[in-house]
Amino acid sequence: MTTNTTTVPGSNLIGKLSTWLMIIATVALAFVICVEMINILFYDPWSDEKFLFKLSGSLSDVKVGPLTYLMFGSLAVALMMGLPLAFVTGGLGVMFIYLVGDAMMLNLVPGRIFPMMTNSDLAAIPLFIFMASMLERAGLIEEMFSVVYKWMGGLSGGLATATILASTLLAAMVGVIGAAVVTMGIIALPAMLKRGYDQKIALGSIMAGGTLGILIPPSILAILYAVVAQQSVGELYLGSVIPGLMLSSLYIAYVLIRSWINPKLGPPVPVDERISLKEKLLLTKNLIAPLILVFLVLGLLFGGIATPVEAAGIGSFGAIVVAIMHGKFSIGGLREASVTTTKASAMVLWIMFGASVFVGFYILQGGQQFVTDAILGTGMSPYGILFLLMFLLVVLGMFLDWVGILLLAVPIFIPIVKALEFQGLFGFPPVAGEDVVLWFGVLYLVNMQMSFLSPPFGYALFYLRGVCPPEISMATIFKSSLVFLAIQALGLFLCIMIPGLVTWLPGLVYG
Repeated sequence: MTTNTTTVPGSNLIGKLSTWLMIIATVALAFVICVEMINILFYDPWSDEKFLFKLSGSLSDVKVGPLTYLMFGSLAVALMMGLPLAFVTGGLGVMFIYLVGDAMMLNLVPGRIFPMMTNSDLAAIPLFIFMASMLERAGLIEEMFSVVYKWMGGLSGGLATATILASTLLAAMVGVIGAAVVTMGIIALPAMLKRGYDQKIALGSIMAGGTLGILIPPSILAILYAVVAQQSVGELYLGSVIPGLMLSSLYIAYVLIRSWINPKLGPPVPVDERISLKEKLLLTKNLIAPLILVFLVLGLLFGGIATPVEAAGIGSFGAIVVAIMHGKFSIGGLREASVTTTKASAMVLWIMFGASVFVGFYILQGGQQFVTDAILGTGMSPYGILFLLMFLLVVLGMFLDWVGILLLAVPIFIPIVKALEFQGLFGFPPVAGEDVVLWFGVLYLVNMQMSFLSPPFGYALFYLRGVCPPEISMATIFKSSLVFLAIQALGLFLCIMIPGLVTWLPGLVYG
């Protein structure tokens, strides 16, 4: 038996050329770094003497406009090459600091990072991530869906409704979305498809419900926004409660109305598979412990009794207790939860450090004023500018992760929003000046939900694709997200039009 293999000369040539270009670029970069190190170590930075050449300060005469295109253009190119956001932002930040300033100006790097390292609120992030990891390993998601499924299964669209309700409760426990979308995709999707549910309703309810973790406390993203915007975490959590529950209710209303109009879209569970009220109540006891944990953590936080870090610490310990009560605790599971927490926390913190250096230098060079003048100079109304910022956030969400968007865009957007006066739309009350940052924070969180569902690069779409049956195409997943994306846009517009949805509860609690 002989096998004929053919080679394409052109492909071999391109491969060799790419390899040699990479080698040449690496050698050139190493040479430039060596020359610059010699200049830094052996030559006076204030004199004109240099070894071969000196790149320090070579861009010092570049105005902020061209510098904007250079910095963010370089960032876009590096990200399209698939390089990690944390190291791209940090590396480019250091590079532009050196090219625009000098070696002494690199002191800006620790000056930007150290305040974050000493910010105690950030300690809540790994604790909430650990809490989520432990509850996930305790089998809580499966139990929660099972209980809600038994309660709601008799309704048309009941399984999709149960999925959204379970996701809402889960969002109030974990504050992260990846686990919710993937686990619900594994558990709820086969159950709905088996019952003959419309694929778009089944897929959309899982993705939309899963993204509620961005908005509903204890959201990790809300903590990061509060740190960047110097906003109270407790106020932001309270401000996001009503919009989060409103979006969940809108999802459920859509599913129930569609299934009521056309029962074939979401058939109810057969009568012989339903259980009695007594059995339903007995099932509910499995959720007592985790629900007490949630109300304890959020109650301590909202009541001002505990700081976010203290509440997260109590939640982490409580998650271990819940796992023990459910018979799912093990040293191996504890180790896995700890490793997951370490990886996720390291990713978040490295992105924070890198983006802080990048954006901090850009603001120092006058970038904040440049962007503010450019946007305010459009002549648009305050609400027109707000909608423009919302649109930019959605676009960024198609290409960057939520931490990157927060740290790259929010520090620039916050001063713009503070400079505007929102006098109210359609006769509704205006937004008080002291509430603008809080209000914009919740709008930002809702917007990030939209970015997770936005084709073609929304994260939730690909989370779900990884656990879908092979017969469900990516095009179907894209189409299933559109209606729920429109519902999120409606929720965003309601929060803009009626700011009291955001500001009423914080005002009631904190005065």
